[in-house]
Amino acid sequence: MSAARRRPPEAEEAPPDWDAAQDALADEAVRLALERSREAAARLREAGIARAGPRGVAGLRRVAVLAKDDLPDLQAAQPPFAGMLGVDLGVLRRIHRSPGPINDPEGPGADYWRMAPPLRAAGFERGDVVLNTFSYHMTPGGHMMDAGLRAVGCVVVSGGVGNTAAQAAFASGIGATGYVGTPQFLLTLLERAREDGIPATFRRALVSGAPLPLDLRRLLEESHGVSVFQAYGTADAGAIGYECEAKDGWHIAPGVVVEVLDPGTREPPEPGEPGEVVVTSANPVYPLIRFGTGDLSMFLPGKCDCGRTSARLAGFLGRVGEGVKVRGMFVHPRQLAEALQGVPGIRRYQGTVTEENHRDVLVVSVEPAPGQPPNLDALAARLREAARLRVEVRAVKPGTIPEDAPPILDLREG
Repeated sequence: MSAARRRPPEAEEAPPDWDAAQDALADEAVRLALERSREAAARLREAGIARAGPRGVAGLRRVAVLAKDDLPDLQAAQPPFAGMLGVDLGVLRRIHRSPGPINDPEGPGADYWRMAPPLRAAGFERGDVVLNTFSYHMTPGGHMMDAGLRAVGCVVVSGGVGNTAAQAAFASGIGATGYVGTPQFLLTLLERAREDGIPATFRRALVSGAPLPLDLRRLLEESHGVSVFQAYGTADAGAIGYECEAKDGWHIAPGVVVEVLDPGTREPPEPGEPGEVVVTSANPVYPLIRFGTGDLSMFLPGKCDCGRTSARLAGFLGRVGEGVKVRGMFVHPRQLAEALQGVPGIRRYQGTVTEENHRDVLVVSVEPAPGQPPNLDALAARLREAARLRVEVRAVKPGTIPEDAPPILDLREG
């Protein structure tokens, strides 16, 4: 019998009337936004909504979508949170910095980003020892999962990123049975443990921050014996979607309203067509109204046999915005531009993202200016600091990069 059958979904994960619950949540988000968020309140008033009332999700359709890619400029103009923070700054537990750059608040509470439901759906239980390989440095990923794991009652091993050999040995030595992080780094750890003759102890994993192709999932589950589940969320909105034991799409997480909209028309697309995931959140610390994540997905038809009544997303189907996710971190064109600004010897540049053996590879190609060959090692160091991940820099012949070439090109399949 599956874990979903053994543990009936919590009431908040399976309201009797999902649409009614979403409407009520949308109304509460509007109330909080009008009271607490200058940014969201302004967009609501522009749409003719000046006071709270029973409007539901349909009542939001006149409200302009706020694109995540616009946050860096908005925050720079009105630091630190562009009028979106719903509480005094001193109430916050932490302030994080995501690539973009974007400032992310962490409010009080045991599980601020609501990651416990995805972890429970993946079968994590009190007393499980779990290696958390998301970064604890500046970016919020490590703290997001850490808080959810502790809310479930798990023992957290704060691994962070990198140090593959040490983490593989440490996790095995203490008998860690759970893993959270990107699926690609999970494979790296498992392969390193096998190379070093270390018994791998992971039995289940909740992965996020990077795509999980079917062949990678099969490799992790069939060759390494790890049951892999996916979670989807952002530092702005917290948990948005997650897999249950059926692994048939991503259930919409409790606490958020999710729309899927055509990026051009901002209307729901035709059934079976993808659109941008747009989130509304009734979070008193950081109320969000129609926040465009830039991620593409679509709703799946029918209900899941796990018992949850929530709508489900089909998974990650691409990006609308400029940011490209590489090894769990967003890389934005502006980061490359800022890192290379004023560096002599560069005529043009372009970043490309490829995949080799289920691992993301970011290469920045540069066209040297006549008579001024750039220092490639120094450029790699500047880019690594800006993007917070390893970047390979290559010099190419003049004329290789078109004048109108996009600053970042994602060449990964799917």
